[in-house]
Amino acid sequence: MTESWQTTDHGVLRLPSGRLIRGRGLRHPLPSGPAPAYALYLLGKQPPDVDWEAAWLRWPDFRLPSSHAQARALLGEAWTRADRERVEVACEGGRGRTGTALACLAVLDGVPAAQAVDYVRRNYHPRAVETPWQKRYVRRFGD
Repeated sequence: MTESWQTTDHGVLRLPSGRLIRGRGLRHPLPSGPAPAYALYLLGKQPPDVDWEAAWLRWPDFRLPSSHAQARALLGEAWTRADRERVEVACEGGRGRTGTALACLAVLDGVPAAQAVDYVRRNYHPRAVETPWQKRYVRRFGD
């Protein structure tokens, strides 16, 4: 079992279940501290190589995931693994796609879909989830 993040680590969101997931913008330097055990990268192009296990969800900037089924599967895996491993979710800037993914993870964790964006904005970043269609995606994620 891998140690979890600390709630004081940069970008870490605590879900209601206690799971800790780090959101990050890849254009910023890797935060100090432990590396993730698993990462989900939300990018329109192939992510950079990393020294930990990672998955790629094709998700162009300011848009939605290319495959809803793949998004549900990969976000479900990230949520499950966050119970026992350091999981990171990241896009280029760390707000739009990352915030949307974190809000979907909050829905998986039991936050009502209509409240998930506010939850992430309160507990991760005030400008998380950048577009109206990303907000709508989160509201419909629980369906």
